[in-house]
Amino acid sequence: MALTRAHLLIGLIRLVGKLNLATAQRIGALLGGLMGRIPNRSNRVTQINLAIAYPELGERERKLLVRESLEHTGRVAMEIPLIWEWPVERCLGLVQEIEGEELLTEARASGKGLLLLAPHLGNWELCGLYFSSRYRMAALYSPPSLPGFEAYMTASRSRHGSELVPGDRRGLARLISLLREGEVSGILPDQSPRAAGSAYAPFFGMDVRTMTLVSKLLQKSAAVPLMTWCQRLPGSRGFRLVVRRCEDGIADPDPVVATAALNRSVEACVREAPAQYQWEYKRFRHRPPGQPDPYRQAP
Repeated sequence: MALTRAHLLIGLIRLVGKLNLATAQRIGALLGGLMGRIPNRSNRVTQINLAIAYPELGERERKLLVRESLEHTGRVAMEIPLIWEWPVERCLGLVQEIEGEELLTEARASGKGLLLLAPHLGNWELCGLYFSSRYRMAALYSPPSLPGFEAYMTASRSRHGSELVPGDRRGLARLISLLREGEVSGILPDQSPRAAGSAYAPFFGMDVRTMTLVSKLLQKSAAVPLMTWCQRLPGSRGFRLVVRRCEDGIADPDPVVATAALNRSVEACVREAPAQYQWEYKRFRHRPPGQPDPYRQAP
């Protein structure tokens, strides 16, 4: 059988998955640090995004944050193979602290469904694994563009019982059904969506295309929304699972009000650990008609 790119990638993931956390994070930080020193797309996009999000920072402070951000990007890239390859109980042992447990208890006691919103902050793969170990849970996912990789990815993510559903009409109906039954669903809320399912709302002071899916799910299910992320602890000590309330208005029938509340909710989380956010993603590329794309305008 001929080796494909998917076979090679899976082999590399399995090889990295044999490392311990400290070694994986150390290698990741070195790779991320290298990205911060040479011209590349991730470095350029991170610089643009942080200039938009933190205009009050001086040049020296922003350069430091760019470097720290790319080091964390390298860390999460090396951590994901561990989360996909390690035994589940070993992965769950990485969660050393939980902040906001009372919000989960309160939400579950209400008898309503729970919609977990996990931005690309810290280690989102560990978030999904942790909650699927506690609850009957379904999560949206986007099929990878690499042929032959999807089966491995979905098997890794669902090995503790999480149900992965694609972001099509049938998948969304499944999420709503589970939420109405009082179960749990998870979404990554900070991706730039298609125009059909979006509205423009401020994110770090700039109007950007934002998904209306969250408010629609909440309106149709009356579920309780909570923000969550796994924050990386210093010294390779593991992670702190953080749970936060969402901003008021996130379920509002007005899509502009709802998406603004969603973005405020994500932004509040990011501001708690800005270096651990995925700043190399072009979050600001889809803007209202007539507004310039900052990635094309920058040199």
